[in-house]
Order: sequence, then structure tokens, then C-alpha cells
Amino acid sequence: MKVFKFGGASVKNARAIQNVATILTQFSSDPLLIVVSAMGKTTNALEQIVALAQSKKDFKSVLDTIHQYHSQVIEELGITDPPFIQLFENHFQEIERSATLPGEYDHVYDQVVSQGEILSSFILNKYLQAKGLPSEWLDARKYILTDETYREAKVNWVRTKEAVQPLKEVLQKKIIVTQGFIGGTTQQTTTTLGREGSDYTAAIFASCLTAKSVTIWKDVPGVMSADPKRLPSAIVFDELPYQEAAEMTYYGASVIHPKTIKPLANANIPLLVKNFDDPTLPGTIIHNCKVDKLPPLIVFKDNQCLISCKVTDYSFINEQQMSSIFETLSQRDVRINVMQNSAITFSFCVDFRDQKVLKLIEALSKDFEVYYNTGLTLITIKNYDTATFNEYRTKPGVILEQSSRSTLQVLVRNKGCVAFSSRINCPIERSSISKTS
Repeated sequence: MKVFKFGGASVKNARAIQNVATILTQFSSDPLLIVVSAMGKTTNALEQIVALAQSKKDFKSVLDTIHQYHSQVIEELGITDPPFIQLFENHFQEIERSATLPGEYDHVYDQVVSQGEILSSFILNKYLQAKGLPSEWLDARKYILTDETYREAKVNWVRTKEAVQPLKEVLQKKIIVTQGFIGGTTQQTTTTLGREGSDYTAAIFASCLTAKSVTIWKDVPGVMSADPKRLPSAIVFDELPYQEAAEMTYYGASVIHPKTIKPLANANIPLLVKNFDDPTLPGTIIHNCKVDKLPPLIVFKDNQCLISCKVTDYSFINEQQMSSIFETLSQRDVRINVMQNSAITFSFCVDFRDQKVLKLIEALSKDFEVYYNTGLTLITIKNYDTATFNEYRTKPGVILEQSSRSTLQVLVRNKGCVAFSSRINCPIERSSISKTS
């Protein structure tokens, strides 16, 4: 059997959903499990609802916009079945109810934002059935079983594998359509696996079902050496080793979710990245191989925050202080993207999630003088050559530079970047860290 994953762009409207059906008909002889992301920018809109609800503000207009968007897709697909329409309306009632739940932000987030994948998979499955394809809708929350780490749930692999096994029999007769990004706890609450986590869902199902392959269908011709929207000269890789792909995702390459590679590599399941607009293109295959002399890979990671912890008693940064910083990071489940230390300062760069990062800074401020910069971009050049090394380390606005034998990372100040001191809680005039060589 094969696992296909279709992202938000590949199900963003009626025409795109019709294209998915066309692709699936070309693989009708294979048992297929289909993982679907939320349609278009639905996840962003649902996140907006959560933010408004948490601030006790009215979110009805945003919810109405999401409803209208999905209703139009249903109408253009020609779906008029009354029981289906009623179930569709029930999902929007669930969004409204979940948004007003009491409790922590992350818990409410998962209950609301997960509905994007529920809606898209619900609509796709109905359309496939209308076109005569033997599909069955599956609630991923009953199969991808996790702990209660909301927004970054950890998979219980033993229980998940047990739950998934009966699907082998279903796949002999039907195409399974399910959701990416979401899971469920033993208390039957919804969790999510991390932003853009649908790729990871596909890998989980593939690993547990011993799939022949996983194919991620995207709006690019394959895995590229850079984001073509930023660098039009980017090239497509024909093939990549698992390790190279894993490192790419670690540094922030958005074409594949970072957690995707490990379960596939462990099971030796190849991952294909193909173009949904032109399925005849070869795409990229990620598998157990060796590729010599790869060209430079350039990854841009926006919305970064540089945090600098400075000792307050003129002593040096030592192992005990660093241990305290790492423990604080671990307790709040914050991942470092790059780090650097001087005699009296330890600095590190993280994704800027304001709720989580500001609480982290507050905790660190008990023991350190903390400065932080927001609005930064981390650029990673893997397999750099002389030209790319010189180009990126001399870019305007570089405030941190770090290099190894094969990888260069530079942190760049963008327009509108502001530096803050947690002690005075207001903007300061300069960055808390300077460029290092």
C-alpha cells in the first residue's frame, strides 16, 4: 500500500479537489491511504479565532468567512446531500463551542484549529464517493494516539501501531481518507502534532502499516535547493539521502515537516515529493542512497527571536548557568535553532511564538539580565561553496554568524526589527549581540 499526503494548496478550492480525484484514479490499482491538510489558509484563520476568543473578542466574522469559503467549495463540487450538509454545519458549531472553552491557550488551540483538517478531509471524501471512487473517511484522532502536550503532541508509538493494524483489511477494499496534523489522547481530547505536521502524520501511518512509499504532493516540482519564491535560480534535487533531508528539515526547510524523515528512514520507506499540477514530473525521491557533491542548500527561517542571557555579577558563563538555561528551555518545550556564548553572555535563537517565548524570557529573567530581538531571519547555507559563503556572511544586517566545515548560519536583522530588555520591558537602541566571526 501507498500513503499520499495532499497539502493545503492542493485542496484549496473545488478545482484543486477535482485534480486530487484525477490523480487518485491513476493509482486505482494500489491500496491508498490519503492524508489531507486544511484547505488553503484555513489554519491561519482558525488561529485568528483562537486569539480573538482568548482575548474575549468577537470572532463571528472570521468564522463566517471560513464557513462561506468551504460552502462555496461544496457548491462548486456539486455536493447537495442533506445529511452531509447537516454534518458540515455541525462542524462549525463545534468550532464555535471549542473556541469558548475554558482552559490553557494551547489546549483550546488544538480543539479549534484541528477542525480545518476535519473539514477538508470530510469534503474530499464526499467528492471522491460522488465520483465513484471507493473511499472511507477516517478520524485520525482515534488512531494517532498521543500524550497531552498540546500543539506539540508526542506520539505513543506502541498504542498507535496497535490501533492502526485493522486498517490493513479496510485498505484492501477502500481508499482511506484521513486528516494530517491531528491526534487524540486516551481522554478523547484532540491534540496537534506541530504546525505543518501533516507530513508527519503520513509518515506515522506509513511506518505502522509498512507502506511501500509515501508521496507528498506539493505546488513545487520536488525538493529544491532554496525557496524558488526567494531565489528563482533554485534547482530540483533528483534524489537525496535520508540524512541530508533530515538535516534540511532541522534547519527549517519547509518542504517537509522535521519529524517526517525518522520513522520512514527507520523502516526504509522511500519518500517522494511530487508536483500536483503536473504528476508526470519525476519529483524528488528521498531514500537510502549516496549523492556526491550536492550544491548549496539555502534555507530561510523567518520570525526568529534572539535571546541573550547576561550574568549580573560579573562572573563568567559556566556549565551550571548553561544547565539552568537549558532546563528552563526544556520545561517550556522551546527548541534552539542556533546558539553562541561569550564570556558573560549566552545567546540563542528560537521561533518567536509570543505566548511561549515571553513566558520563557520572564523565567530566565529571575537569574539573568535578558535582552531579546524579534523580527529576525535565520539563513542557513548547507554545503556552501566560496561564493555563497562570502555572499551571505557579508549581507547587510547580520548580527550573528556561525560556520562549520559544511554549514554557515547567519542571523539577519530585518526592517522593523526591535530589541528589548526584559528588565525595563521596552525597546532599546541596539541589538543585545553583535556579529561574531
